[in-house]
Amino acid sequence: MCLLNVTGPLSGGIAHITQIVKMDYAEHTETDDAALMLRVRADNDRDAFAVLVTRHQKMLLNFFARSGVQYDSEDLVQQTFLRLYRYRDRYVVTAKFTTFLFLLARQVWIDELRRRKRNERLKEGLAAEPHPGFSEPPSASAGEFGDVDLARALMQLPEGLRQVVELGVYQDLPYAEVAEILKIPIGTVKSRMFNALAKLRAFLEKA
Repeated sequence: MCLLNVTGPLSGGIAHITQIVKMDYAEHTETDDAALMLRVRADNDRDAFAVLVTRHQKMLLNFFARSGVQYDSEDLVQQTFLRLYRYRDRYVVTAKFTTFLFLLARQVWIDELRRRKRNERLKEGLAAEPHPGFSEPPSASAGEFGDVDLARALMQLPEGLRQVVELGVYQDLPYAEVAEILKIPIGTVKSRMFNALAKLRAFLEKA
């Protein structure tokens, strides 16, 4: 029994993950990690991959827990194994398999920290005083806006406003650089940012 099971097409490194699915991989359970990973790389051996998942998922859960993850450990473990499969062609037997796996897990955690930092910047922007041309600031504090709500709100923005938020908030670029990338005046970047934050506040207050 394993926490993750790879089913369906895996071309292009995209895997479909389902939970708690029994697999027949007994013939692989005594094989060492490196040999299993070589089978995954060479033959797209799903049973071999399932053994690696079963063998190391608890270790990764502990790794993320020790790193300070409180609620998303299982999601990060899934992301790590998805990345392991996606990067299977890069695996070479020059170090222990677990070293390769921990390198992937560490990068997943770094990416997650960056994502959280971007969301915090956006929340801080939403909680700040609005431009004089817009409505009064919402009574809700920035901390009350969840990541899911933010993601949904961003999808409601017109593309021009969403691009400004993506570059100016999530990528932390200065207005001048955003203007250069989008080929619009700096003043337009500023007005779009104010409009975007106002629309996001309005959406989140209604949610």
